[in-house]
Order: sequence, then structure tokens, then C-alpha cells
Amino acid sequence: MSAAPTPESSTPVASGRALGVLIFGAVVIGFVPILVRLSDTGSAAAGFWRLAFALPLLALIAARSASTPGGGLGGAPSRLAMIAGAMFALDLGFWHYGIALTSVANATVLTNLTPVVVTAFAWIFLAQKPRKLFLLAVGLAIGGAGLMAAARGGAAGPSPGWGNAAAALTALWYAFYFLAVSAARRTEAATRIMFWSSLTGAPLLLLAALALGEPILPGSLGGWAACAGLGLLHVAGQGSIAWALGRLPPATASVVVLIQPLVAAIAGWILFAEALGPLQALGGAITLGGVALAQWSARPRPPVQS
Repeated sequence: MSAAPTPESSTPVASGRALGVLIFGAVVIGFVPILVRLSDTGSAAAGFWRLAFALPLLALIAARSASTPGGGLGGAPSRLAMIAGAMFALDLGFWHYGIALTSVANATVLTNLTPVVVTAFAWIFLAQKPRKLFLLAVGLAIGGAGLMAAARGGAAGPSPGWGNAAAALTALWYAFYFLAVSAARRTEAATRIMFWSSLTGAPLLLLAALALGEPILPGSLGGWAACAGLGLLHVAGQGSIAWALGRLPPATASVVVLIQPLVAAIAGWILFAEALGPLQALGGAITLGGVALAQWSARPRPPVQS
């Protein structure tokens, strides 16, 4: 991307560190579908418990960062942090229902259109024109994720039309979340954004779960443990992603997090004996190749010698 790097990401070492943290966050979030499956509660309710269990730890971490620029919990939350929370609540709710209503293939492919939305938004509204090689990398990464989903297969689902729409809108909500967090990180610490966005999103998901008549409370001790685990993954995973978004272009970051479905597929293979066939493996390799190409193509251009 042609966007100027922030001061924090102006050196190769700083950019490499941010990329490492982003990959760590994406890997952590890749385990979320496993715990959602084990949560023993409704789709939106699982999202509510994810944020509710994360909030005490986020509050503690944010309070301890009061001495850092843009940190702490003092004052009212910023509009961008609240927008990020609303977008994330929509992302979780639509994603969970998309998986329930349509095929795994459709839900995965449509949800992973986030980099397209982010790149288009940055190009049109932020004048961040992507390089042709970056666009190729986006196509490879999404194609690899799509191949993984198609190889995994799955029934059409009870309501494919609504499920496909929900999955497509998930990509839109997650893209807006990326852009809101990236903009907020210019003036606020990641811990503060994470706390206020989670506090904004939690009641929205609870209201959605109640309106849809979902079971709110997990039906087993294992379900409670899974919900608590979702909270920990949220702090570690989304917290790392939010931190990295202050140091990397949002379009580049949105491509890197496409390693999430690869991690989820490997975790499902290990934990639930879900077959990981050759086509899925090929799709995973293509996705990783696209991610690596996107990061390489987004590196700063060397200055032109006069």
C-alpha cells in the first residue's frame, strides 16, 4: 500500500515486530470457532459471554496503562472505540448465524471478503492506492481460503439465502471494525480501545440473543469453561490485532488475519478428528503464500535516486 507508515512502524524492525504480533493474534483467534462449538449456548449469546468474560481483564490492563499516551480509562470513550464495538458485535452475531444457516464453504468464503472491502475503502476514501502485486496477493489469499472451505464442504444449511447474506455482511462489519480501530489507534492505546469497544459490544449481543430467543446460560460446566476461554482468547487475540493495527496499514493487516481459517482447520483436525484433505492443505498453502506476498508487496518503496 502507498500509505505512509506511522512513526512507530517506520523501521523494518518495528514493522517486523508488529507483523509478528498480528500473526500471533490471528493464530489465537483461529481457535475461537472450537470454543464457540463447545460453548453450549446460543450464537449471539456466545459472543456476549466472550466479551463479558474479557471485560474484567481488559479493565485491569487498561487501568495499568494510564501512564502511556492515550491509555487508561479516564474520560468518556471515544466515538471510534464505540463504533468499533458496535461493528464487532455485528461481526460476531452475523458470523455465527451465517455458519448456522448456510454451508461451511459459503460462510467461510463470503466472510473472508474483508480484505476486499478494506482495500477498496482505503483506495476510494483514503487515497491509499494498492499496488497490483498487493491486489494479486489478496486474490490468492481469498482463493486459498475458498478452496479450504470448498474442500471441507458441508450441507447447504436450513436457509442458504439468509446465511449467505449474513456471511457477506460479516465481511463488511469486520472491515469497518478494522478501519475504526486503525483510526482510533492514532490517538488511543490498544488496551483502552479494546475495553470500550468490548463494553459497547457486549450489551448489544445480549439484546440480540434475548430478542432471538436464544439460550443465554451455558447448559454445562464445560460450556462455562468454553465461554471463559473465549474471553481469554479475545483479550490475547483481538488485543494483539488492535495493537498491530496502530503500526501496520489496515489493508495489509486484513490480509494477514486470513490465516485464521487455516488455524481453525488444523485445530479441528487435531481436536475433533476432522479430516484435513489434500485440497484443504493446498488451500492453506495458497492462503499463506498470499499473506506472505501481501506483506512483501506492502513494504515501503526505496527512495528514487536522483
